[in-house]
Amino acid sequence: MKLKGYTGKILNIDLTHSRVQVEDLKEEWLNQFIGGSGLGAKYLFEMTDEKTDPLGPENPLIFMAGPFTGTPVPLSGRHAVVSRSPLTGIFGESDVGGTWGAHLKKTGFDGIILTGKSPKPSYLWINNGKVEIRDASHLWGKDTYEIDPILKSETHEKAVVSAIGQAGENQVLFASIMTDGREGRAAGRCGMGAVMGSKNLKALVVYGTQKVEVFHLEEVDHLPKEYSPMINKKAENFRKYGTAGALSTFEAMGTLPLQNWKFVGRWEESAEKINGFTLSETLLTGRYFCDACILGCGRRVKVDKGPYAGVEGAGPEYETLALLGSNCLIDDLEALCYANELCNRFGLDTISTGGVIAFGMEAFEKGLIDQEDTGGIELRWGSSEALIEMIKMIAHKKGFGEILGKGVKKASEIIGKNSVEFAPHIKGLELPAHDPRGYNAGATGYATSSRGACHLAGLSHTFERVLKSPEMGIPEPLDRYQVEGKGILAAKSQNLMGMMDSLKLCKFILFGGVTITDIVKWYQLVTGREMTVDDFIKTGERIFNLKRLYNVRLGISRKDDTLPFRFLTFKRIGKGLTPNLPPLGQMLSEYYEYRGWSEDGIPTPEKLIELGLLKGTLEP
Repeated sequence: MKLKGYTGKILNIDLTHSRVQVEDLKEEWLNQFIGGSGLGAKYLFEMTDEKTDPLGPENPLIFMAGPFTGTPVPLSGRHAVVSRSPLTGIFGESDVGGTWGAHLKKTGFDGIILTGKSPKPSYLWINNGKVEIRDASHLWGKDTYEIDPILKSETHEKAVVSAIGQAGENQVLFASIMTDGREGRAAGRCGMGAVMGSKNLKALVVYGTQKVEVFHLEEVDHLPKEYSPMINKKAENFRKYGTAGALSTFEAMGTLPLQNWKFVGRWEESAEKINGFTLSETLLTGRYFCDACILGCGRRVKVDKGPYAGVEGAGPEYETLALLGSNCLIDDLEALCYANELCNRFGLDTISTGGVIAFGMEAFEKGLIDQEDTGGIELRWGSSEALIEMIKMIAHKKGFGEILGKGVKKASEIIGKNSVEFAPHIKGLELPAHDPRGYNAGATGYATSSRGACHLAGLSHTFERVLKSPEMGIPEPLDRYQVEGKGILAAKSQNLMGMMDSLKLCKFILFGGVTITDIVKWYQLVTGREMTVDDFIKTGERIFNLKRLYNVRLGISRKDDTLPFRFLTFKRIGKGLTPNLPPLGQMLSEYYEYRGWSEDGIPTPEKLIELGLLKGTLEP
């Protein structure tokens, strides 16, 4: 193994037969796909096809760190979880912070590939190269907060746990995998927790003391000291107020989700009740950090009094407050902290959970369902009680909760009538909390994201607001309602984020003034491999095209690259808001042309040859 920054080893575990194999990583794959999300996509592409059942034993669940994970590189404490999604049926990935990925690297492994199904509930204990498959029958039925101290007592007091709660056990289709105990870091999107539950696997516990070798140790060790002052200054609000610090800003811009995305007007006073400033002034008790983080955007909260007294631990971030809060017209901050804790304990993606409950509230409002359907719950806008009870029902697959636990796409098919018109999803995945009517490049990125509705696959909306990148030809942020060039911007930013997700680097570092040139330098210092900015961007393009190829094999094309009806036909109006509807067709055509894809959204043979992807993918 020549490249530094990697252990060079991966665990391949067949849970059906309790077989553990240690395999060498292929350096050719590392050069092409780097690690994390990119390398996970390569393994998934090679190991599955259109017949693979997402909840079947043959579907691999892939945990993958990157070359930056476990090193001093600032904001590198992340890992990816990749599989075929049971929620969408297509490419699925979830990116998560915390300390679990760093400890995996320090045990001597870059990743874990799980196949099969354990004959009984089990958990993995991985400690400095040693692997045990242990009985987890005593843990089944417990939530993620409960099992964290139990597993540490059975393994090592400093071990880090990645686990599912009851939602994963019950294979709720948007169940998450939670790490770091009460700090509640979530691999939330695409139902990776359901895949884990289908394998009868409760947790992966890791603890390692091995050092990750880097090429230029002294210079890599110096990076935090060199970059911390700039990052802390430029990204100060993330440190002070977390991601929710921007909630009222987004409300004023008209991009905050309100009432299942249909609200007309403004929500200023209510937004102030649940934003990051109010959270910091009332319930915040401290911050927590991912490995190698210098910002500490994680919120520690405590509720001392009232009906939700006793809530203590990870506080809600922006997506949670927006989807469980404003999207359901709920402005009770203490209730939202409790709802967030329930989702963390049960292992539920808060984005999808908020999306399906808001959908249910609109179906209730329109009379398509009633209290007989909901088990007596008045599923009305603004009802904290209804939100909390429905979260419990979803996690345990009880009553109407079982229907909502299938996601809005399948739930609308079950409810029928005209509910499809207000079931917001893209390729089966519920939308995160950034209204695509407010960002034209963001709309294009949503429509073309490999996993469905996703703001993080491109983060292009931030280049329409605050970020710039001269290396990508974006010297200043672009006007968010500009049309020309937005398809190109979406593609460029997806290539960049593909690299961030593969190196395992937190995207908030871009708000701290770090550039692509800086990241390329870090990559060379860590691995010893030469890379230019052009190489960096081309590698990100290769990774994105590989994910697209995976989806094309499953039937995805232009017909699927669209937005829900509401975002194409229903204008948001209110004081200071621009009633924009994204001209998606025009921007998609520009996007496909720039990508070298056909008008149907299929990568052309010429583009695949250019990226080195044709051999072994499309050839017979």
